[in-house]
Amino acid sequence: MRIAVDAFGGDNAPEAIVKGCVQATAKTSDDIILVGDETKLKELLAGENVPEGRITIRHASEVIETGEPPAEAVRRKKDSSMVVALQLVKNGEADAVVSAGNTGAYLTGAFRYLGRMKGIKRPALTTPMPSVKDVGVILDAGANVDCRPEFLLQFAHMGAIYAEHVLGIKNPRVALLNIGAEEAKGNSLTKETYGLLKEADLNFIGNIEPRDVPYGMADVIVCDGFTGNVVIKLIEGTASALFTMLKGVFYKSIITKLAAMILKPGLKSIKAKMDYSEYGGVPLLGVDGVVFKAHGSSDAKAICNAVCAASTYLSAGVNDKIKEVLLSKNAEDEETAEE
Repeated sequence: MRIAVDAFGGDNAPEAIVKGCVQATAKTSDDIILVGDETKLKELLAGENVPEGRITIRHASEVIETGEPPAEAVRRKKDSSMVVALQLVKNGEADAVVSAGNTGAYLTGAFRYLGRMKGIKRPALTTPMPSVKDVGVILDAGANVDCRPEFLLQFAHMGAIYAEHVLGIKNPRVALLNIGAEEAKGNSLTKETYGLLKEADLNFIGNIEPRDVPYGMADVIVCDGFTGNVVIKLIEGTASALFTMLKGVFYKSIITKLAAMILKPGLKSIKAKMDYSEYGGVPLLGVDGVVFKAHGSSDAKAICNAVCAASTYLSAGVNDKIKEVLLSKNAEDEETAEE
């Protein structure tokens, strides 16, 4: 399989992207296509120990910057590293694409060049959600600010498939993110969505409150993109602030420094679990192609893990499984309508 990587997307591009891709060749058998300025990429690869034939370059003369208006940038910069990488998937020259670049432009480009799977109303950005128990997923994480109940129902089905076939969670517990656990709680969106999820062929466990998310009360957490993005960034910021405060406490005296040395292995494992770079990239489910988004500030380790995550997703055939479920559900809906 071949994975196209936007070599000039992200805060640390292209150096970190190239290093991450080189590291990925040792962890996956997939070939990598680096997309971007050929001269610069050749210079960077010259200093790396690259296995023969594993990394190739596709030239792209433009770059979509972080602050550019998404739709305009995608329309105007057709020879940007991001757009060319997406086109490689569209043309069948690559099986997946990874980018740490402008999120809005990346989502816009994915919709424009790859389109949605047949039957999917809205694709959803899916993000790992670490907890005291294990790692689940939350979706949508920012692709759709405004949603309808039927969108969230599809998010639940796609999230459950991803959780089972990529994270290895059998019969994943699906929950609806809400301000209370009771069925009658929430706004019109959550109330209507609750009814749909209740009747769906899912292991739906009801509503989940934000405070229960870090405790692993559910494996798949469903919400609109605005809410999901806020929750993710709040948890990310809280985790970072907590470790900063702990560091301040541990460095206060000799006694606390000794305590820190004893606790260091345990704290490192917790920090790794909360670190986005450990998970690399997240998939845009529902797009007719494998599209992975890496964090904008990804370092080489994060890019390596993003490429590996895309490889695992491809091997699991998640998109095919989503299509199977959708075809089955559409057939059921048509039978019900005829009756």
